[in-house]
Amino acid sequence: MTLIVGLGNPTKRYERTRHNAGFLLADRLIDRLKPANISKSAFKGELYKAGNLLILKPLTYMNLSGESVLAVKNFFKTEKIIVAHDDLDLPFGALRFKFGGSSGGHNGLKSIDAIAGAEYFRVRMGIGRPSAEANAVDYVLDRWSEEQAARLDIWIDQAADAALALIDEPLERVQSSRSIKG
Repeated sequence: MTLIVGLGNPTKRYERTRHNAGFLLADRLIDRLKPANISKSAFKGELYKAGNLLILKPLTYMNLSGESVLAVKNFFKTEKIIVAHDDLDLPFGALRFKFGGSSGGHNGLKSIDAIAGAEYFRVRMGIGRPSAEANAVDYVLDRWSEEQAARLDIWIDQAADAALALIDEPLERVQSSRSIKG
């Protein structure tokens, strides 16, 4: 069983913010695959199942995402976990892929690492950096710029394709064929 986790924050306030890039990827997979909703309160998130694929949107807020991931991981005994998340260190539209490693300061990844372990694949979704005078927290919790919003659908499709490719293809192959510079 493979678990794809899209990181984000619940509620309408955060719905179309940069920090919810992972939720956008999860929503795209849900739209495409039409999985069954199998959410339970114990999972602390929205959980969907299509065959041997689980798609999770933790509803714990970003800083506690690990609680939701661990609950699903333990219940389903997942063999592979893929986490999609926003990344300030990549230009908008860039995609990178890796296995394990540092959280890079991302609070959702810190939570998963601390609670569920760091042995998972990552779909790093570049959201770009704010200008020098802007605050990073305000930037990630702000809505997409007009220019970004115009390119968002294509980028989310590419990220969803890559997440699905990570299920069966080796990481190196996905890295070389699907990394997008932005």
